[in-house]
Amino acid sequence: MHPYSSLCDDFYVNLNLNTEMELATNRETILSFFERVQKKYPSMRNFYGRDRGDYVLEEDKDQGHYRWLSMEPRRICSGYVNPPTVEDALEQHRLVLELVPYMLSVSRLDCEAMDLLFGFDFTYRGNHNQLVAEALGLAPGLERLWDMAEKRLISYEPSLTWALDSECRLQCRVSVETRTSAYHVRVGEYPEEQLSVYVTARQYGSLDPSTTFEETLDRLNEVCTRVLEEYVIEGVLQPLRKTIALK
Repeated sequence: MHPYSSLCDDFYVNLNLNTEMELATNRETILSFFERVQKKYPSMRNFYGRDRGDYVLEEDKDQGHYRWLSMEPRRICSGYVNPPTVEDALEQHRLVLELVPYMLSVSRLDCEAMDLLFGFDFTYRGNHNQLVAEALGLAPGLERLWDMAEKRLISYEPSLTWALDSECRLQCRVSVETRTSAYHVRVGEYPEEQLSVYVTARQYGSLDPSTTFEETLDRLNEVCTRVLEEYVIEGVLQPLRKTIALK
C-alpha cells in the first residue's frame, strides 16, 4: 500500500469535474461512456442509477479497496478508495478526462471547476471535535474559550483556503470534518464514526485553450502533494493518529 495509507484507516483520491452546461442524458451516450471505462477496469461491474438522474459504476466494496465513477447532470466524479499507489488513482482519473471531451462533449470552455481531493479517514469512537482540538490545538486567541467550553466541544472543524495565483482561480484547501453532534455530546454516547481530513486543489473557470484536462490534473496533483508532504502529514495527520492511539 502507498505510505499515505499507513497514516489513517482509509485513504482515497477523488476527481470532480463540474460543468457549466448539463451533460448528455441519452441512454446510448451514458452507457457507452461507462462501458469504455469498464473496458479498462473490468472489475467495475456494479452499475446503477439514482433518483436525481445520477449514474454510478463501481467495484465491489467488500475487498477494502475499490474504484468508482459517477455522472450527475452537471458533474463527473471519479474516485479510488485505498489505492495501491496514488498513480493508480491518477491513471483512472486521466482516462476519464481523456474520454469526456469526445464521449460527453465536455470542452475546456464548459469547465466550471475541476478539483482533486486527497481524503484521509480515521475511525474513532468519541467526541471528534474534542479530539481535533487536543491533537491540533486552537489558535491563541481562542485558547481561553477552550476552558469556558469545559472541553465539551460541539463543533470544531479547522479549515483554511488560499489562492495560488493572483486571479484566485487556482486554490487549495485543507479541512477537517467531524461527525460528532450535539446529541452525542449531551447523552455521552458516541458511535464509531470516521473523522476526515481533506486536502483539495481546485481550478476555477474555463481552461486555457492551450491546456488540457490531463495537464490540469497533473498541476492539481503537484499542489496537493506539496501541501501534504510539507505540512499536512506532520502537522495534521500524524498528530491525529498519535492522539487517537493514546485514547
